[in-house]
Amino acid sequence: MSAERAARAFRARYGTPCAGVWAAPGRVNLIGEYTDVNEGFVMPFALPLRTWVAARARADGRLRVHSAAAAGDGIVDAGDPVPGAVRGWAAYPAGVLWALRTAGHPVGGADLHVESELPAGAGLSSSAALGVATVLALDELYGLGIGRPGLALLAQRAENDFAGVPCGVMDQMAAACCEAGHVLHLDTRDLSRRQVPFDAAGAGLRLLVVDTRVAHAVGAGEYARRRAGCERAARRLGLRALRDVPYGQLDDVLDALEASGAPELRPLVRHVVTENDRVAQVAALLDAGDVRAVGPLLTAGHASLRDDFAVSCAESDLVVDAAVAAGALGARMTGAGFGGSVIALVETGAVGKVREAVSAALTAAGGRAPAVFEAVPAAGAHRARPR
Repeated sequence: MSAERAARAFRARYGTPCAGVWAAPGRVNLIGEYTDVNEGFVMPFALPLRTWVAARARADGRLRVHSAAAAGDGIVDAGDPVPGAVRGWAAYPAGVLWALRTAGHPVGGADLHVESELPAGAGLSSSAALGVATVLALDELYGLGIGRPGLALLAQRAENDFAGVPCGVMDQMAAACCEAGHVLHLDTRDLSRRQVPFDAAGAGLRLLVVDTRVAHAVGAGEYARRRAGCERAARRLGLRALRDVPYGQLDDVLDALEASGAPELRPLVRHVVTENDRVAQVAALLDAGDVRAVGPLLTAGHASLRDDFAVSCAESDLVVDAAVAAGALGARMTGAGFGGSVIALVETGAVGKVREAVSAALTAAGGRAPAVFEAVPAAGAHRARPR
């Protein structure tokens, strides 16, 4: 996959050269799951796998989009997009144009061609990569000068209000703002952030991504129900968000929820509060250069997502158990859950053993052989330069 390929495909589809090619990465979230929808803390990093958007402005204000991965050869003509008018993958770039216009930015039309190395439904944020690549392309085509956090917020609005997925801002911020060799320690309330060095290889380790090939659908309702439950718990506690529950007061807060007649909210609160604490612990360990000690916190995070937040699935649990049994220092699901990918922190010398173990476990259970690759922190969105 390359900028050159996207540029060639654009010309073949539209009969004219593109003005440029823009790329945005997928992401792995090292720790901090479902904390962004509670104004909490996260630690994602960008992957080398990218979505490419070749683009050219149009004078008539219309939007046409084409994807190399879409069935057939048709070009979706979104016209002047409004929520509900565009479905499927094309809702993401159409939503970006809508978000820009509703925010008052003077954006005309565009022709877009999309290519992606990211598997859809793998929990690696292919939708955010598409949104961020599109908003960056339109920002530069029309000389808007929007900063990176602003671009991320616009891509999030497109996903929330146009595509109908109630996601937090972590994925878009990761795609827009990550730096190579670092994880992004992000406060999702005020978007303050810092880049934390993450060099697993330098510590004799590898971070593996295991795509279970079980596709999730976060727009199907489970994600929204978890978010609504967290918001309901915050209201009962008189808080702006669950991020405001101090870790040291967790037991008292859980008892207060029980007394208020909402015991079903206890596990959601427990996950969010303990996960924010795990983010703080991982940040401190990486600041100290102790990558190895991060492993058990990954496994603890998975147990919380499985037991308290109930967003894992049998295949992800199987991969985590198999990886740890084969010698991984820690493992957990990453992303929204209900399928998708698992990450595992592994000694370099144990990579082959862990690969074989997770593949054998999934196939023995009747699943497909997983895709396994090493994750190395990469740079965020940028304009590519076709030769």
